[in-house]
Amino acid sequence: MHDWITTPVTAELLRGALDVERTELGVLPHRLPARARAQNTDEQLAMAESQPAGVRLVFRTRATAVELETLPTKRAYVGAPPRPDGLYDLVVDGRPAGQGSVLGGHVITVDMTAGTSEVRTGQPGTVRFDGLSGEVKDVEIWLPHNETTELIALRTDAPVEPAPPGDRRVWLHHGSSISHGSEAASPSHTWPAVAATLSGVELINLGLAGSALLDPFTARAIRDTPADVISLKIGINIVNHDVMRLRAFGPAVHGFLDTIREGHPDTPVLVVSPILCPIHEDTPGPCFPDFSGIAEGRFTFRTLGDPAERASGKLTLRVIREELARIVKQRAPEDPNLHYLDGRDLYGESDAEELPLPDDLHPDATTHQRMGQRFARLTFGPDGPFAEN
Repeated sequence: MHDWITTPVTAELLRGALDVERTELGVLPHRLPARARAQNTDEQLAMAESQPAGVRLVFRTRATAVELETLPTKRAYVGAPPRPDGLYDLVVDGRPAGQGSVLGGHVITVDMTAGTSEVRTGQPGTVRFDGLSGEVKDVEIWLPHNETTELIALRTDAPVEPAPPGDRRVWLHHGSSISHGSEAASPSHTWPAVAATLSGVELINLGLAGSALLDPFTARAIRDTPADVISLKIGINIVNHDVMRLRAFGPAVHGFLDTIREGHPDTPVLVVSPILCPIHEDTPGPCFPDFSGIAEGRFTFRTLGDPAERASGKLTLRVIREELARIVKQRAPEDPNLHYLDGRDLYGESDAEELPLPDDLHPDATTHQRMGQRFARLTFGPDGPFAEN
């Protein structure tokens, strides 16, 4: 038996969140601030920003046992295989020390074909980690990157205090579901988390599934968030949602960068173009889920665009890479801290032959590891734009 000490979960104990909302049961971490959320009307973005990718509880303690009570909100999709429960990753003094899940919680069942959803309410649950050393240690609990997670209570068998901030640089990254962590093995194994761990930096992950759409409120959130280095992975959602043509895309990228520069005039900023995605290299969007192979356990995406539509300004990944490279080159003389990385350096043609995208859109867990390792080397390495001086 343990003599439990309950510690209120506060913003002081959380890293990677831009806002913490107080709820009836506890607190809900958000990855967009309240002002941005108030300007959003899209349910997909509301879901994505409330899923705590990169958010972790961080504290110092002698506790040998830790419990975290939460109320998760899980997603299920009509016609798709059941999704596994989200994982909580325990890291002690920088080393992996355990995993667990919280059963139960709310379930939102989404019918992507009909555009409808149904909510089934559930109860809170608890994830528990035992057998820790009684020495003073820094504990991190990475929250599930794919489940909205309301934090109710942190219980330990010894007092906790916020871990000191240290002197690690803060890396803020914005991108799509690939950056959010879709298909990653666990929250500390999304490719941004892998890159951050290898590079010894504090991660703020603004990977927003289906929602990297150059929204002005997202640019303002990045502008107003302290960060030492910033990366922006732009393109795949623009294409697969078919939200704009080439005429609008260039000015929108300029405006996004201009807004960020208002708050970060000299911060190193890296623009990252899309990784290889064969269905969209030369074919515009939109793309939709294809359930035709569900009986055989296959769930994929397909594009409804026509390559001939490029003549009218419809966007493909190849066009977007060319435009992003052009924009960065154009701005570089007045902005020497702006850099460009071709996303195919993270996942390209040879990778696609070895590790094809399982659903034709998202990389698998092994590819997340590879992308994180490559990003750390290319970006934070001695010759990279984020190398320490």
